[in-house]
Amino acid sequence: MGEVLMVGKKPAGRLDCSWQPFPELLVGVRQFNAGEYFACHETLEELWLAERGAMRRLYQGVLQVGVGLYHLQRGNEQGALILLARGIALLRPFAPFCLGIDVAALVCGAEEVLRTLKTLGLQRTQALASGLFPRIRVIGEKEETGGRRRGAASG
Repeated sequence: MGEVLMVGKKPAGRLDCSWQPFPELLVGVRQFNAGEYFACHETLEELWLAERGAMRRLYQGVLQVGVGLYHLQRGNEQGALILLARGIALLRPFAPFCLGIDVAALVCGAEEVLRTLKTLGLQRTQALASGLFPRIRVIGEKEETGGRRRGAASG
């Protein structure tokens, strides 16, 4: 039996973070890690809409961080600030791990992007995007070759 997820001071339902992730979630993770944030949104939105329990907030949190990164790529600073902050808040209760996802690392990476955006502004943050944007790590899955990695040199 899972623990009760608390959002603020209100219980949001029971969850069992030890469950295996749905294949659709793994598709969304691969899209997120490839920088395909719009496609990730479409994939995770289906899971989010179908879920009636507490896991709904996990899907929504990942989705919102991805959309925040998408807004950042497209030059919408205000949209990026809002959605990154909302996504982080939704994900925090699921840390450190849930459904095989390293939620704590995703939150940390999203917070770094948000902090950088607030400190350096849109253009400088966009210039750092390839090394700054977080990737979602799934426990037990091998890191894919190619693509962006945190701290990877661009060029």
